[in-house]
Amino acid sequence: MTKLTLAKGITAGLRRAMAADPKVLVMGEDVGRLGGVFRVTEGLQREFGESRVIDTPLAESGIVGTAIGLAMRGYRPVVEIQFDGFVYPAFDHITSQVAKMRNRSQGHIELPMVIRMPCGGGIGAVEHHSESNEAYFLHSAGLRVVACSHAEDSYWMIQQAIASNDPVVFFEPKRRYHDKMEVDETATAAPYGLYDARVLRQGSHATLACFGPMVKTCLAAADAAADEGQDLEVIDLRGLNPLDYSTLEASVAKTGRLVVVHEASRFMGVGAEISAHITERLFYHLESPVIRVTGYSIPYPASKLEEFHLPDLDRVLDGVDRALAY
Repeated sequence: MTKLTLAKGITAGLRRAMAADPKVLVMGEDVGRLGGVFRVTEGLQREFGESRVIDTPLAESGIVGTAIGLAMRGYRPVVEIQFDGFVYPAFDHITSQVAKMRNRSQGHIELPMVIRMPCGGGIGAVEHHSESNEAYFLHSAGLRVVACSHAEDSYWMIQQAIASNDPVVFFEPKRRYHDKMEVDETATAAPYGLYDARVLRQGSHATLACFGPMVKTCLAAADAAADEGQDLEVIDLRGLNPLDYSTLEASVAKTGRLVVVHEASRFMGVGAEISAHITERLFYHLESPVIRVTGYSIPYPASKLEEFHLPDLDRVLDGVDRALAY
């Protein structure tokens, strides 16, 4: 077992995938000599060379457009978008080409590519550097969307995403990059499928569903709730498209209550879709309405105000209290 940060879990996963398949390439701004602004790709260019770890111009549209061509020619490019708020110049490529090419060609053309994106806030960054924009990509049929939350998942999920023949948008919670845990790099297979939700804590009073940066917050909230006699089940969704509804439904059928937590704006967010689905499918199991604990429906605030915008332990516990009040 090796103790890795979430960031170095991705590094190790990339290294293993690149060693196994010479068609795997890494592309992005400063990913080579610098090793990325978060040092996720550190050392890879020295190991695999400049033809496989490519420092690109500051042009997200060009980066993704080039990756599309490479994927069509049989390569498996891994594109890094340096910050979540930088992706929009490439949005047309992602939603008009990456998401649609397989359908447009009736399955004859696959685009096996990964778009890595540091996501979320909590690092005191300037404007355009802290966003939770997953809903844009979830609404684009043809894209797979996943979010890791800790080092073990980051290590395995990046390899699984690279191996997928579908394009994958890979969200990485930037404020969790330095969190450490033990990872078994000698294992030959991932313990979970790429889109499988994981029950991280068993409980009986209510279910907390979360992903990415909110997983650590929800686990801390569950620990705090236990001191007050509340037994909460915590589910890390991991796959956002497709969603593992079977795991979520089994949990809600058991607890009768669901609180969905995410950093993004409440309006039209992941929580809204999950709430609608669970209400339609498990209405007679629910003891209370589905509660959403989210960021506010505003442009991401200045860094001095982000602590008031992001859901924290107290706001999660307030959501739990509202669910249990019925």
